[in-house]
Amino acid sequence: MPSLTSHPPGPAGSGAPAAVLPRPGRDPFFDNAKYLAIVLVAMGHSWEPLPGSGRLVETAYTFVYTFHMPVFIILAGYFSRGLELRADRVWKLVTGLVVPYCVFEVAYTLFERLTGSPQFPLSPLTPYWLLWFLPALFLWRLTTPFWETVRWPVAVALVIAAMGAMTSNIGGDLHLQRILQFLPYYVLGLQLRPAHFDFVRSRAVRVASVPICLVALAAAYWAVPRTTTSWFFRRYGAEQLGSPAWTGALVTLVLFTCALVLSACFLAWVPNRRLWMTALGAGTLYGYLLHGFVVKGAVKLDLYEADVLSTPPGRILVSVVAAVVVTVLCSPPVRRVFRFAVEPRLDRARKPRPAP
Repeated sequence: MPSLTSHPPGPAGSGAPAAVLPRPGRDPFFDNAKYLAIVLVAMGHSWEPLPGSGRLVETAYTFVYTFHMPVFIILAGYFSRGLELRADRVWKLVTGLVVPYCVFEVAYTLFERLTGSPQFPLSPLTPYWLLWFLPALFLWRLTTPFWETVRWPVAVALVIAAMGAMTSNIGGDLHLQRILQFLPYYVLGLQLRPAHFDFVRSRAVRVASVPICLVALAAAYWAVPRTTTSWFFRRYGAEQLGSPAWTGALVTLVLFTCALVLSACFLAWVPNRRLWMTALGAGTLYGYLLHGFVVKGAVKLDLYEADVLSTPPGRILVSVVAAVVVTVLCSPPVRRVFRFAVEPRLDRARKPRPAP
């Protein structure tokens, strides 16, 4: 994603202390992590329309949804460290997030109207399905200077998220509920330093992650018939999910802790070296924005009604196809074709800088 395609800003004008500047060059670890995270996102979205998915699929869904967006947002925060709201940086935020959001909001609306929903409304303030992430990241990044100034930023962000989860009358504009509830992960990413990722990549953490993930899978299997996965979407307040308001604060803390632990387990197994997937990490925004057409298109074509998808091999097939599709969508040829929409160059729309 554009916010995830570059590493933290360097010394020139970054305002970041020398102690937290990244290593020279581009660390393939982060590109590998971004690629693997977007694969999990695509697989999770491909599981949603499965008919009668069964307890095992619901377990995998619960497990993956506990951390796949949090780890993505944590990385986004990490790459936003030292962000200054200079004119050139704000311009990049607008062209890299707001413009693609508007383009794809129109594109998905036309897609819906042309595939059986002619009255589907164009509502820029109500993001289409997966597009909520773009305005969320835009707003989070605008608040970056505040989070780098305030004391105890993660604690403050958790309080805001908990208050959001306890409130059920937040409007649907820009999915503000999600923006508030996912905020702590972005703020946490802002506080991380290379040493934290070095620790996560240590052998001790890698070994410990195996039993932790097994316990998490068992807990997810136990929880499937006893709770709703809607908590993981962060789209609703507690009362909207049939729980007392105070449980919103409790669930916020529990989910944050679980997401933090499982994100560390996930990152512990991300390869450190340059591999075939490394180059794909720079194109995760393409995979994110485009794979929705494939998933929704499969639903429109009734492909999910095939009997084979009700069998375990069929569900595995859906997962493999989702991974392959999003891999292709992150590839350089696809990025060249869709760069005009995902990374538009709008230099002509910008006023020339005044002469000194």
